Amino acid sequence: MRYPEAPRLDLVEHPHGHAVADPYRWLEDPADPRTASWTAAQDELTAGALAALPLRDRFAARLAELVHAGAVGVPVWRAGRAFSTRRDPGQEHAVLRVREPDGSERVLVDPMAVDPAGTTTLDAWSPSWEGDRLAYQLSTGGDEESRLYVLDVVTGEQLDGPIDRCRYSPVAWLPGGAELFYVRRLAPELVPAGEEQFHRRVWRHRVGTDADGDVLVHGEGSDPATYFGARTSRDGRWLVVSASVGTAPRDDVWLADLSGDGALRELQVGVDAQTAAWVARDGRLWLMSDRGTPRWRLAVADPADPATWAPAAWRDVVPQQQDGVLTDVALVDGPDGGLQVLAVHSVDATDRLSLWAADGSGRAADVTALPPGSVSGVSAPPEGGTTAWVGFTDHSTPPSVLRWDAADPARLESWEQAPVAGEVPEVQVVETHATSADGTPVHLFVLSQAGVPDRPRPTVLYGYGGFNVALTPGYSAQALAWVEAGGVWAVANLRGGSEHGEEWHRAGMRERKQNVFDDFAAAGEHLVDEGWTTHGQLAVMGGSNGGLLVGATLTQRPDLAAAVVCSAPLLDMVRYERFGLGRTWNDEYGTAEDPTELGWLLGYSPYHRVVEGTAYPAVLFTTFESDTRVDPLHARKLAAALQHATSSDAPVLLRRETSVGHGARAVSRTVGLAADQLTFLAAHTGLTG
Repeated sequence: MRYPEAPRLDLVEHPHGHAVADPYRWLEDPADPRTASWTAAQDELTAGALAALPLRDRFAARLAELVHAGAVGVPVWRAGRAFSTRRDPGQEHAVLRVREPDGSERVLVDPMAVDPAGTTTLDAWSPSWEGDRLAYQLSTGGDEESRLYVLDVVTGEQLDGPIDRCRYSPVAWLPGGAELFYVRRLAPELVPAGEEQFHRRVWRHRVGTDADGDVLVHGEGSDPATYFGARTSRDGRWLVVSASVGTAPRDDVWLADLSGDGALRELQVGVDAQTAAWVARDGRLWLMSDRGTPRWRLAVADPADPATWAPAAWRDVVPQQQDGVLTDVALVDGPDGGLQVLAVHSVDATDRLSLWAADGSGRAADVTALPPGSVSGVSAPPEGGTTAWVGFTDHSTPPSVLRWDAADPARLESWEQAPVAGEVPEVQVVETHATSADGTPVHLFVLSQAGVPDRPRPTVLYGYGGFNVALTPGYSAQALAWVEAGGVWAVANLRGGSEHGEEWHRAGMRERKQNVFDDFAAAGEHLVDEGWTTHGQLAVMGGSNGGLLVGATLTQRPDLAAAVVCSAPLLDMVRYERFGLGRTWNDEYGTAEDPTELGWLLGYSPYHRVVEGTAYPAVLFTTFESDTRVDPLHARKLAAALQHATSSDAPVLLRRETSVGHGARAVSRTVGLAADQLTFLAAHTGLTG
């Protein structure tokens, strides 16, 4: 394959004494005429190469059916109203609707009605305590900038907004719906150039007034990369504010009595731990924390008595479990009126439900009716009741909602099923463990077509391994389409995720990041050793931090797999902090500003590990031009480096999209991307369909 010309600069810098070559620095600038010309040539090359591959139309048609399966969100209850999202087959985006106490439903926000082009997404939403007002956030073109609006739930009238600069903003209502707390960045003219995406503050806002007159609540003098959280109690007395610098696995927490002086007082500051705090309807301060308990626990204290805020004084309600990680809770009333806790624990990446007494006397029951799969959330009305709603999915079930009641705690019943367009293929799931380089067992889910025993087969190995993200069972149209075509799809639960708590996360971050790549390589070798596939039939796939994962894998182990899909990746780990939201991730990876940490980064940075004359596998990079998290420059630079260096005939292609970003997208855009990725992998692993 003849690749577009990419001049190599003789550029070598010496940060902290390390010789760091950067021959494709010019590709960082999308406005450089050389970059524009090179990118246009890559577009033409990739379009032609993908169009020539077999199975593309078949994958696109099947994915259109499977992707258009519906999705139902867990309801949020307010004063008898249930707010939730739903996407039906044929819809490009989910709508936000409200179910009234009489069972009638109305759509409140439809992104396609706002923008028929499909480039606007619903980022977040929060109803008032009385359920009569709704704050919601929209962004357009993939920029994730989140403009905040408020509407009247009954009339649909827009009461406020747009308020800009609300990316990643929680909303905490005060009773009555006249005021709310939220997070907004400072105006661009008030911050240093290049820092417009940072400098957040917590504000108190009166609905319908100019946001520039909002009252500053917290954040002055904080680190520019700080993210804030805000929660209020239903009676309006208590405000909890939390703060974490970037994605660091630690936070500071303050509590204010709004019926008193309103001053924020330290609950947890300067501690290497995470704690979520809120005051519930029983008047107690609830604390879900990994402080001294890396698999998390749930405890209570007295919000009015700071002497009880110290961890030694906390009273456990759900203590840390040896075999599971506490991930979510909901407070419900027992049949006799006593308060209970419905808890979600993850055990080897599969969720379990159990019931606990809120007085701390222990476990009351297990919800044995929950099938193996993932709980996306549990919710219950804040004013009380015996019922809770459970979001559920597994490898072949689209996101749906189950209903649980304390009167029969072992049972679950369907409350709202996501509709499916067409028939979902039957898959069999095998759970197995690989052994990593240091002897650590690594859990895998292996999906294959039921009743098809022939092996080895073309196999996709998917992973993430970072930021405390767990890969639990979930409906994936891409995985189902691959399996239905005769392939095997494997998901590896690598270190860096949260599958086994905070210790598992920290075993795959900073100076231990190489563990993640070792885990992934071991998973690939395990699939080969167990006869599922061969190296010539194996593909690896990942996006974002998972793009870094497969980028490191293809440069460290070019012999492991025959094909790679690397999506929205981080790849130049020396300069990643200079672009997008990179500086918010330096607690996860390390910073190039520190001599020692630069050594960690150079040890695996894919862009700096390319060796000329190496037979690299077939690689498809997929990027999104409006991505404001991970800049597409990473994929441009590594694509150019690999095209120059590889000694094999396997292609290195760069596929890019415009008007779409890192996160949510229209369904039709998802189909096109997934079809190209699967077609590429099929062509280079021998999948014939």
